[in-house]
Amino acid sequence: MSEYLPPPRLLAAAAAAAKALGRLLGLRATKGSADFQPRTFSIKLWPPSESTRLMLVERMTKNLSTESIFSRKYGILGKEEAHDNARRIEEICFASADEHFKKEPDGDGSSAVQLYAKETSKLMLDVLKRGPTTTAEPEKPVVDTPLQPTDTVFDISGGKRAFIEADEAKELLSALTKPGNAYKRICFSNRSFGIGAANVAGPILESIKKQLTEVDISDFVAGRPEDEALDVMRIFSKALEGAVLRYLNISDNALGEKGVRAFEELLKSQDSLEELYVMNDGISEEAAQALSELIPSTENLKVLHFHNNMTGDEGAMFIAEMVKRSPNLESFRCSATRIGSDGGVALAEALGTCTHLKKLDLRDNLFGVEAGVALSKTLSKLPDLVELYLSDLNLENKGTIAIVNVLKQSAPQLEVLEMAGNEINAKASQALAECLTAMQSLKKLTLAENELKDDGAVVIAKSLEDGHSDLKELDVSTNMLQRVGARCFAQAITNKPSFVQLNINGNYISDEGIDEVKDILKNGRNSVDVLGPLDENDPEGEAEDDDGEEEDEDEDGELDSKLQGLKVEQDD
Repeated sequence: MSEYLPPPRLLAAAAAAAKALGRLLGLRATKGSADFQPRTFSIKLWPPSESTRLMLVERMTKNLSTESIFSRKYGILGKEEAHDNARRIEEICFASADEHFKKEPDGDGSSAVQLYAKETSKLMLDVLKRGPTTTAEPEKPVVDTPLQPTDTVFDISGGKRAFIEADEAKELLSALTKPGNAYKRICFSNRSFGIGAANVAGPILESIKKQLTEVDISDFVAGRPEDEALDVMRIFSKALEGAVLRYLNISDNALGEKGVRAFEELLKSQDSLEELYVMNDGISEEAAQALSELIPSTENLKVLHFHNNMTGDEGAMFIAEMVKRSPNLESFRCSATRIGSDGGVALAEALGTCTHLKKLDLRDNLFGVEAGVALSKTLSKLPDLVELYLSDLNLENKGTIAIVNVLKQSAPQLEVLEMAGNEINAKASQALAECLTAMQSLKKLTLAENELKDDGAVVIAKSLEDGHSDLKELDVSTNMLQRVGARCFAQAITNKPSFVQLNINGNYISDEGIDEVKDILKNGRNSVDVLGPLDENDPEGEAEDDDGEEEDEDEDGELDSKLQGLKVEQDD
């Protein structure tokens, strides 16, 4: 069982942004934590770049406007209100951290970075608990369980992280002991229970377990010694045994196999689960096997999330067995789980039984081409797919082409497609373009960190130019694009009525090319405001030629020929 760390639950947006901030500034983030350790060289870590600040705003906006246990109690924010709050929070926290930095002129800025993340998280939680102030209709999530008027949530996760002992537990949980209470959903996250507190909580939970439908005990033993943490888990497991739950979240508890088996009595009694979250739990091969063995039935499961574990190929085999027994899955997340080719193939084949799947997230694994091809065969069996996240899977051209050729026929209704970081170059651009032409419902397309260059950009941009009226976001950053490619993407989106952001950062676009992009956006239906940050663009950089490829004709002449018909249609 791994060491218990205090990962910042509920504050995932701020923590992830803080982690990215650390990477950009030369820091390393501890797994599951927003704490940073400086590298050996000296460097100023403050202030963050504009792109980092914008990324934090985007992540907060998404979390504030996404269905959660808070939104079920306090209401869900519309996208516009969420964005306004996120921008306000970031500005306040940046100013506070900046003032802190100015008082320590000789410091490296690491304390300012930590304050920035901490305060952002705190204010975000305040907004979540305040709920919406506007009457805007929220965007309907892919997987949603309507809130019943009689449902009541008991939630002690707000405020500062704290260790809970017996006396405080009695006070915190007193509402659950009142006769006739109607609590059906409980959240004990962000509170670290010791043995004394668990012994208080156990009888209380046992007395109300017949009325409970949702239990969130994620991140509830942080910082406790292993033996104590395991005992706490066993107490909670025994108390909740037999509760007929539709939702169970045991994430962020560094479970490992020992932790999973500590929940044996609870897990074995669950045959009606609809949502199960086991994220950031150190789920190894043995832990995955234990989960597969202990849960008697996953036939009703609609949501299964395994993000950020150490499952590997061997563990993936046991997850695949669970997936095979879950024909009603609508949302499956198995990202950042160290799964390679063999595990990827097994998982892809198992997903073929989940014909109701709407959201599939397999990002940040080591699938490779073979698993990519296996996945393409499964995708043809998923007619309801709406969101597909396949970034950082080492798909290369062959795996990418296999997948997009299937999606072209089976998933024209797709709204989100992410395929960043897959070593995709211009050779796959035609197949990708044909697929995108068919996807007229697309709202977000991410092709960042590939090798499209201008040749691939011209072809793909052309496919997006006509239709795609719902497209909101296009990310083609870090693709070795130069002036021509950047101009093509600007032309493709400039008249989209719903468009919000074009990311062409991290490329090799000349100053003249940037000016042309801005002119195209100014003269189209959208303004230059949709253009993302350009702080990592290198106007003097040059795209390297692919090894082994011969130039059969002048590159500029070839691109000019492809550019015919790509001029912006301006409104009268």
